[in-house]
Amino acid sequence: MDELKIIASEPGWLVVDKACDVSVHNEPGRDLVSLVRDRLEGDPELTQRLAYKKGATISPVHRLDRETSGVMLLGVDPETVRWFSRQFEERCISKEYVAVVHGCFEESIGAELVWDRPLAPAAGGRDNPAGRGRKVPCTTRVQILDQSPHYTLIACTLVTGRKHQIRRHAKLAGHPVLGDSRYGSKRAVEVVRTRHGFSRLALHSRSLELELPGTRQNRRFESAIPPEFLRIMEEDRAEPI
Repeated sequence: MDELKIIASEPGWLVVDKACDVSVHNEPGRDLVSLVRDRLEGDPELTQRLAYKKGATISPVHRLDRETSGVMLLGVDPETVRWFSRQFEERCISKEYVAVVHGCFEESIGAELVWDRPLAPAAGGRDNPAGRGRKVPCTTRVQILDQSPHYTLIACTLVTGRKHQIRRHAKLAGHPVLGDSRYGSKRAVEVVRTRHGFSRLALHSRSLELELPGTRQNRRFESAIPPEFLRIMEEDRAEPI
């Protein structure tokens, strides 16, 4: 079974739909970079389209946690990587995530809200999600997409980019992400696993928008909401309250 889904590719870069529980670059032979390299070695047409030279470094341009699925950008030559990296450093890009979180909100479907609790640069844990030491400004914009009796599907846009930002903000707001063994409770993780067969972190990189090399226009890359996110919402609605 092919574990690599390519969303788009052009000379110097490609966008892939990373699967959940695949590390980006920490497990040689099994991580995302290895999967991309294996595909390139077996796909001359893709190699030609990317202008990839055998043995060249494949570099992820941004971070995506192992447990998080979705849109991921990689560069295959240094100049292209620098081009995209500058946009991330200057915050010229737009990233949107979707998540299923515990509990319901007072606001109705379609409502927008802001999570702006300051966070420490280093990640925390379930007992102290804000982290230890000096806190820095941190903002996540949230839109409510759907609600069931016990869960809420939300879209999140990152204004800042702290480690585990969405997961930490969700926990601090009283709505931890489903399946989050680091910030959510062990009992909650076990309940969604046994009741719904849901055994992953319910966080997905839905879209990435940025300017491509040699252009003056932004392009948006998207990945569909994982079907298991929608399934758990429907199953929760179908259960007796």
